[in-house]
Amino acid sequence: MASFRKRGKSWEYRISYKDPFDQEYKIKSKGGFRSKKEAQAAASLVEVEIEEGFEINRQPLSLSSFLRSWLLEYKKGTVRKNTYILHERNVEKHLLPHFKNLNLQDIKPFMYQKFLNQLADQNYSKRTIEIIHGTMFNAMQKAVVLQKLKSNPCIGATIPKQREPQRKELKYLSPENITLFLKTAYEDNYIYYMFFKVLIETGMRKGEAAALQWSDVDLNEGKISITRSLDFQANDEEELFGDTKTFSSSRTIIMGPSLCSELKDHLKWQNKNKLMLNDLYRHDYNLVFCRNNGDFLPKSTLFNAFSRTLKKAGLPQLPIHSLRHTHAVMLLESGASMKYIQERLGHGSMAVTADVYSHISDRLNKETIKEFEKYANRFLK
Repeated sequence: MASFRKRGKSWEYRISYKDPFDQEYKIKSKGGFRSKKEAQAAASLVEVEIEEGFEINRQPLSLSSFLRSWLLEYKKGTVRKNTYILHERNVEKHLLPHFKNLNLQDIKPFMYQKFLNQLADQNYSKRTIEIIHGTMFNAMQKAVVLQKLKSNPCIGATIPKQREPQRKELKYLSPENITLFLKTAYEDNYIYYMFFKVLIETGMRKGEAAALQWSDVDLNEGKISITRSLDFQANDEEELFGDTKTFSSSRTIIMGPSLCSELKDHLKWQNKNKLMLNDLYRHDYNLVFCRNNGDFLPKSTLFNAFSRTLKKAGLPQLPIHSLRHTHAVMLLESGASMKYIQERLGHGSMAVTADVYSHISDRLNKETIKEFEKYANRFLK
């Protein structure tokens, strides 16, 4: 029930209500109204809000507290591990450093749009901004559901394009250097040779290849099923084998006959280790690419072996992910379509594939049109 009183030349309302959470009576008051009628109108709106629960939840709540609670209570354990890590990174790296100590209720649409625009000014790609926006939008929508906010300040926001986009140079192993690289890798260590060769021939991510089990490989049909990824930073064995990067990353890859034959020989080689080590071998992992005792290949070991091989071969240093790009470039140069490459690499959309490899595609298109002109000129001149 609201009461009203005149204080000097202005009017004030006072509303007493019982908080259903702590069962205590509380007072909500506000003054400065020019007339009793204005105070009554304002009080009636507040009474509706109290009835709906908004006023009870309108105690100051910092954005940082809400976002971290949202991650733990509504995201952890309900989304893929990689998705959770992505949300967490967006919160800690982008959202909190920008909005700092602001309260949840203080985030306004214009303020949020300014944040997105600043990301573009910092040369973040449109796709990256969309992903960050997705985290904030999701969190704010939950705040509305929980009646912490009346409306989502992210609704209506425009995703800006990257200001003066700067395309990063695509790093890959030149096809003419592949033979030298693999020969050097084989001489250095057979296990890493096989690992690198499969990355080049399939385009798998290193985590996907490291998690590959023999049950995922059909040597008769020449197929590899990608269903999991190795988490190199896992704290225990239960977290070692996680989900693939995205839902699209789960896929089936067709092998060529030569790779299939080489994997058959690799299995025979590995079976010798199993017989020799017997109980000392990690049969439970059943990994295709592993140490001699069947244990998984650590990330640092893979990177060191890759770097060492490049150095011995006299080739420029590259990230191991470049072998995935190498496969894509080889596909493009062999005439494969962007759609086929997208599905083989497990990209979420063809737009991602086209964006990464567009300049390679442009070069190939120019070379193709040159060949076309040579052919057409025979008839057009």
